[in-house]
Amino acid sequence: EARNQFVSNASHELKTPLHTIAGYAELLANNAVKPEDIPSFSQQILADARRMSALVDDIIRLSHLDEGSGNMEQEDVDLMLIAREVVDGLQPFASELDVSLTLTGESAPMNGIAQSLNLMIQNLCDNAIKYNRKGGSVNVDIQNNDDEILLTVSDTGIGIAPELQDRVFERFYRVDKGRSREMGGTGLGLSIVKHAAMQHNAQIDLNSIPNEGTTITIRFPKIKEIV
Repeated sequence: EARNQFVSNASHELKTPLHTIAGYAELLANNAVKPEDIPSFSQQILADARRMSALVDDIIRLSHLDEGSGNMEQEDVDLMLIAREVVDGLQPFASELDVSLTLTGESAPMNGIAQSLNLMIQNLCDNAIKYNRKGGSVNVDIQNNDDEILLTVSDTGIGIAPELQDRVFERFYRVDKGRSREMGGTGLGLSIVKHAAMQHNAQIDLNSIPNEGTTITIRFPKIKEIV
C-alpha cells in the first residue's frame, strides 16, 4: 500500500513539469512564440527538466535505501570528514543564496554507511540553505560524546510551524510548496534523512521556531563493547 502511494505521488510530481515542458515545446515547434520570448520559454523548459532530473535522482536514492542495495556496506568512517566534504561541496550554492555555511566540532570515528551518511548531511544542509534568508547562516556541528555521536545542523531560516513538524519527514511533504518548487526541491530530502537515520539506529530531534530557524540533531548511539 505504501509503495503504491509512493508511485502515485511520484507520478503526480513528475507529470507537472512534464506537462509544462510539453506545452512550451509544442508552442516553440509550431513557431507560436515571439522571438523575444524564446529565451524565457527555453529557461522554463530547462528549469523543469532539471526538476524532473533531481526528482528521478531522489527516487532512485530512496529506492536504494528501501532495498538496502547499492554500495551500502558498513565501514569505519569519520563523520567529521564526511561533513567536511559535503560542506566544502555546498559552499558555492550557499554563496549564491547569500548564506554563510560553517562546520564546527571534532573528529567522530564510527561504523556506518558512508554513502548514506553523505546523503543525510547533504539533504539537511541543502534544506537549511534553501529555506534561509539573505545574509542568514547554517552551521553543521559534530560532537563525539561518550555514548553517542551528535550531528547538528542549525539554520536561521523560515522555520517550521509546530503542527507541521511531525509531517516534514513524510515523502513529498513540503512546508512551503511554492518556494520548494521554485528552489528545485523534490519533497524527498527529509525522507532520505529519515531513512539514513533508521539504517544507523539514530534518533532525529527537530527544534524549530517559525521565522527564526530550525535545528535538527541526529543522535548516533555508540554500541557498547561487551567485555
